[in-house]
Amino acid sequence: MQEAPVYRCQCPRCRSPKDHPDKLHHHRMNLLLNRMDEQQRRWYVGLESMKIGHGGDTQLALITGMNVETIRTGRNELDNDLEGRPIDRVRLAGGGRPPVEKKTPPSNPT
Repeated sequence: MQEAPVYRCQCPRCRSPKDHPDKLHHHRMNLLLNRMDEQQRRWYVGLESMKIGHGGDTQLALITGMNVETIRTGRNELDNDLEGRPIDRVRLAGGGRPPVEKKTPPSNPT
C-alpha cells in the first residue's frame, strides 16, 4: 500500500528559504499526523492549539492543512475529557455513509 504524501507546512517560516528550527518541528509534526487516524489527528492538533493559546487554531491550520473547525472540535473534545468518544472505534456509532441497499430489478412473473 502506498503512503499518503506528508503535508508541507504553509507558515511564513517554512516558506522562507532561510533555515529555521520550526521547519524541522513542523515537518515532524506532519509526519506524525500522517500516521494517525482522524480522531488522533484532531486531538493532537487540538492539544497543540491549546499550548499556543489565542490564534492557535489558525496557526495550526497553516502548519497542518487541517480545517480550523476540525481543530476547534478536537480542542472541545479534550476540554470535555473525551467524554462520549468511543475507545474501540474511530467514529461514533452511526458515523459514515449509510449502507447502500442492493438494487435488483423486480422479477417479471410470467
